[in-house]
Amino acid sequence: MVIESLLDTDLYKFTMMQCVLHQFPGASVRYRFKCRTPGVDLRPYLPEINEEIDHLCGLKFAEDELAYLASLRYISRDFVDFLSLFHLKRKYVSAVPSDDYPCGIDIQIQGPWLHTILFEIPVLAIVSEVYFRHNGPGDDFAEGKRRLEEKCRLVLAEPDNDGLLISDFGARRRFSREWQRYVVQYLAKTLGKHFTGTSDVLFAKEFGLIPMGTMAHEYLQACQALGPRLRDSQTYGFDMWAKEYRGDLGIALSDVYGLKPFLKDFDMYFCKLFDGARNDSGDPFAWGEAMIRHYAENKCDPRSKTLIFSDSLDIPRTLELYRRFKHRIRLGFGIGTNLMNDVGPRPLNIVIKMIEANGQPVAKISDTPEKGMCEDPTYLAYLRQVFGLDEKASA
Repeated sequence: MVIESLLDTDLYKFTMMQCVLHQFPGASVRYRFKCRTPGVDLRPYLPEINEEIDHLCGLKFAEDELAYLASLRYISRDFVDFLSLFHLKRKYVSAVPSDDYPCGIDIQIQGPWLHTILFEIPVLAIVSEVYFRHNGPGDDFAEGKRRLEEKCRLVLAEPDNDGLLISDFGARRRFSREWQRYVVQYLAKTLGKHFTGTSDVLFAKEFGLIPMGTMAHEYLQACQALGPRLRDSQTYGFDMWAKEYRGDLGIALSDVYGLKPFLKDFDMYFCKLFDGARNDSGDPFAWGEAMIRHYAENKCDPRSKTLIFSDSLDIPRTLELYRRFKHRIRLGFGIGTNLMNDVGPRPLNIVIKMIEANGQPVAKISDTPEKGMCEDPTYLAYLRQVFGLDEKASA
C-alpha cells in the first residue's frame, strides 16, 4: 500500500494540528482536490485510489511513532495523548468520478478541522503513486538516479557553499514512497551538511534527520473565518501561532494574500518575534530583496533572519537564489517535486486546498495566479477589496 504510517506526512500538518487542538478545536472545514496538469484522466485509477484511502483510514499511530513525536521540543504531551486515540475517519473523505473537472474525479474532504487536517498529504501521495504505477518506468530508476547524482554534483561544486542548505519538501507529489526513501537516504549520505532534513516525519524518524516545517496556507486561510475581522485575519493567525509556540517554529508564510499585504501586516513586532519567512509564489528574487529591505527598515539585522524558498525549485534555480542572497541573510531551500518525482515522466501538478471554514468561503490570493483556489467569486472580490488588491492578484 502507498501509506503504511500516519507519520508519512509533512511536519507542518502536525504543528498546525496541535494549534487547532488548542486554539480552534471546534472548527469545521472543507477541502477540494485539483489537478493542474492538462490532459490527465484519473478516472481509470479511482478504484485503486479508494482502496488506498480505505487502508489509510485503518491506520493508527504506533507507540514508537508517538514516542518520536513526543521527543520533538514543540510537541505537547496532551497532543501526543490525543494522537494515541486518533485515526482518520472514512466518512470525512470522498473520491468519486465527475465530469465537472478535467481530470475526471472529484476528491473532497469535509468535517472537523481537527479530524481532517491529516488527509491532505497522504491522499495526494496516493493519487500520485497510483497514477505512476500505470504511467511510470516501473522499477527502473536509472534515469532518476542519473539526474539525482547530477543535482548533488552541482550542489557540491558550488563555490562558497557553506550556507547552501537544502531540505526535502516532496512527499505530496512523489513518484512513490520507496523512491522518496531512496532519495532522502542518498541526499543525506552525499550532501552531508548541505542536506538539512525532510518535511516527511516518517523519513526524518527513520534516518535521524531534522523534520522541517511550520505552517501552511490552510492555517492562515482558516483564520479568515475564525478570526475577529477579515482584514486582521493574517495578524490574528500570526498572533495565535505565537500564542501556541511561544517563539518556536518561527517561520511565517508570506503569500496567502500576496507580498504587499504581508509586509503591511508583518510589522516590527512580528519581524522581531518570528525567525524568518517562507516564499511559495511570485518572483523569489523580488521577494528576497523586499524582505531584506523590510527587515532593515524594521530595525532587524537581516543577517540574523532566515528566508526559506520553496516555490517549484530545482537545483539551478536554487543556486541562482543562493548566489543572489548569500551572506546577506540566512537561507534555506525546500525542494519538492524536482527531487521526489524526477525520474522521467512528467510529474502530476496536484493540490488539495481548503475552500471553506466554519461554513464560510476562504481563499488564497497568490502572486502566482495558477496557485490560487477559490470557489466563490463574490467572496474573492470582497477579499481583494478588503486587502486592497487589484484584479491581477488571482485566487
